[in-house]
Amino acid sequence: MAKARKKQALGRGLSALLSDPDKDINSVEDQGAEKLVGNIVDLPLEYIDVNPFQPRTSFHEEQLEELAVSIKQLGVIQPITVRKMDGNRYQLVSGERRLRASKLAELESIPAYIRLANDQEALEMALVENIQRQDLDPIEIALSYQRLIDEINLTQEQMSSRVGKKRSTITNYLRLLKLDPIVQTGMRDGFISMGHGRALVNIDSADRQVDVYEKIIKDKLSVRATEDYVRKFNSAKPSSPIESSAQVKTYNEEKNNISQFFGAKIDIKVTKKGNGRIIIPFASEEDLQRIKGLLDKK
Repeated sequence: MAKARKKQALGRGLSALLSDPDKDINSVEDQGAEKLVGNIVDLPLEYIDVNPFQPRTSFHEEQLEELAVSIKQLGVIQPITVRKMDGNRYQLVSGERRLRASKLAELESIPAYIRLANDQEALEMALVENIQRQDLDPIEIALSYQRLIDEINLTQEQMSSRVGKKRSTITNYLRLLKLDPIVQTGMRDGFISMGHGRALVNIDSADRQVDVYEKIIKDKLSVRATEDYVRKFNSAKPSSPIESSAQVKTYNEEKNNISQFFGAKIDIKVTKKGNGRIIIPFASEEDLQRIKGLLDKK
């Protein structure tokens, strides 16, 4: 049986090691690496930078304050995970709630498991750790799976073995990303469940998804009632109105013009009443800020 690692205080030896630029640790072969890499140490909070790969974007302030109170009384029970960067800098891999709560509790240090990892490994660890959480909404989980596909190039089979989930489960989460953004937001906010979303994804039209979503909210439909309604809805749905070639050409021209402006392939949704919406996708937080910058200039 492997010998359990013991928590180490950041004593004089480690402190000196971190403050000496000539003894920086970048690999397990470097001098002093055995004192740091693969160990749990009390790491000063000022040495830790937040994780730019963090899949989670929202943190409940009240829950953070409750965790901060618990940390003041009992300390941080589960160490965070960080990766060694240059000098005395460390980047958070997992445990941002614990890190934020420790700052609220005004701690000076936090127990941290130190490891070496490149950007791709850090992203994969953050995403996989995020998927394992119990308090994520289905869309957050689906987005994490999609990032593993897009940025780590994992197949669904590979993801299944990494996160311990059946491939069918992963597929069901990924299908939720086909839902209209309004429906996805409703799921993230808890107005509907994943079961409702799985029923709605069987509706091809985004506008009709929203119509049924609004009915679910209004009539407080259960998942079973929603599944029955969607089956009836699909069997009786009216055929789409035929648009004139002039209308189609105009829409395509506008899509091309707007896509060129934003540097992204936008989509225009138009109802039979003539109203609609423009959907502007973004690939990352940085891309979103770029798009917002373009709008601010207008």
